[in-house]
Amino acid sequence: MTSSEEDRRQLRRMRLASVLEATTLAVLVFIAVPLKHVFGMPQFVSAIGPIHGLAFLFYIWMLIQSHFQLKWTGREWLRVVAFAFIPLAGFVNERLLKRREDSHAYA
Repeated sequence: MTSSEEDRRQLRRMRLASVLEATTLAVLVFIAVPLKHVFGMPQFVSAIGPIHGLAFLFYIWMLIQSHFQLKWTGREWLRVVAFAFIPLAGFVNERLLKRREDSHAYA
């Protein structure tokens, strides 16, 4: 397997991690937390919270692997870290990673 193919595979894994993290964060922030505070239903936060925690850990693990394998600049790394804390930004990040993956296809 060539280095370019390995880079593309890592970018696909990072894209998956980004979508999982963004989805679970959105569900937590926009559905579970309002249900808890508006309707007194904390069980949704109790259920989604740990799922998001695992998705976040997976995202961080993929971030570390991607940083070293793909030799990201400090600016790229900072963007990917920051997007993990902004609801729905992970979907933007996924699109940016897709562009980078596509550029590796022709390298």
